[in-house]
Amino acid sequence: MRLMEIDRRRFLTLAALAGLSPAVLRAAPHLSEDDGPLYLAARRANGRYEAVVLNAQGRAQQVIPMPDRGHSFALDPARGRAVAFGRQPGFFAVAFRIDGSQPPVALQAADGRHFFGHGVFLPDGQRMIATENDYEAGHGVLGIYDASPGGDYRRIGEFETGGIGPHEVVLMPDGKTLCVANGGILTHPDYGKLALNLDTMQPSLAYIDATSGRLLERVTLSSQWHRLSIRHSVLAADGAVWFGCQHMGPASEQPPLVGRHRRGHEPELFAGPRDVLRNCRNYIGSVSADSAGRVIATSSPVGNQVIYWDADSGRSLGVTHLADGCGVAPLGPSRFLINSGMGALVQTGPDAPVQSILAPSSSLSWDNHFRRL
Repeated sequence: MRLMEIDRRRFLTLAALAGLSPAVLRAAPHLSEDDGPLYLAARRANGRYEAVVLNAQGRAQQVIPMPDRGHSFALDPARGRAVAFGRQPGFFAVAFRIDGSQPPVALQAADGRHFFGHGVFLPDGQRMIATENDYEAGHGVLGIYDASPGGDYRRIGEFETGGIGPHEVVLMPDGKTLCVANGGILTHPDYGKLALNLDTMQPSLAYIDATSGRLLERVTLSSQWHRLSIRHSVLAADGAVWFGCQHMGPASEQPPLVGRHRRGHEPELFAGPRDVLRNCRNYIGSVSADSAGRVIATSSPVGNQVIYWDADSGRSLGVTHLADGCGVAPLGPSRFLINSGMGALVQTGPDAPVQSILAPSSSLSWDNHFRRL
């Protein structure tokens, strides 16, 4: 069933039903530099869908109701803003200030488009970019939204992504180039997440000029792995794009699921230890870099594990086992916060023990992604 589109009035109604008045939403106490880094995540808590701003101790600083399941965020740390996107196929997004000083703004997808759950702000704060599906034409686009001060996130245009099924988009270090992970999977909201083109998939990384929309570079995987859908990505300290994949081929095939790309070169794939790769069950759910950009973490919630990689050599550094663990965010050098669909939140790393912050809970479920502001 297609998700319902929302407007601002319906959003505030949902907030009231969730027990949060607009006045409460504007109040976000205890936000200060002394609290350390802040994180954003989507969750289902006590039967309600929410976006939440929390600290490294797991304490919620602000809660924003959502009409359905969320996925990930576009972040604007310099101006204290974020946009939470609905999970694919998402027809809603919610823009809000981190300090809760203004009421949230509800966004809805344009006609014939839906969100894929990810986006970025451009450095000047004037525009927000979201990955979207032009589902009748069957190709990916980047929706462009007016994020200027006082703006209402009006959609002002779109760029083609050079592929099908764009999922995560990251801004390259030059602040001018977008890297889009085109997963290659053709879907239509009338059929949920059913893949409609398994035989002709062609996943790719596309580098796009953020001003003109011009395709600057496009790389694909070997034809042998044309069903290896590139989904999530992160930048390492050297500017290389690390990416995680979900294999849509037979379960008996076990291709490498983690890769790295440097501009002007062919993409590299890393398998890691055979037993670790096998336990991933052909699925990587989230990709993150530590605060130094030198350790990459890739989660497999279906495999109940997070694998760490040396960003320079591609060497596997170890594994953390966590049931349904998926959302990963940097805590410090070689340190991460990891949450799970079972409500757990832990602190760990490739050479550190697992320290529990929040225990699993039947009333709480974290969604796939965890972002440090």
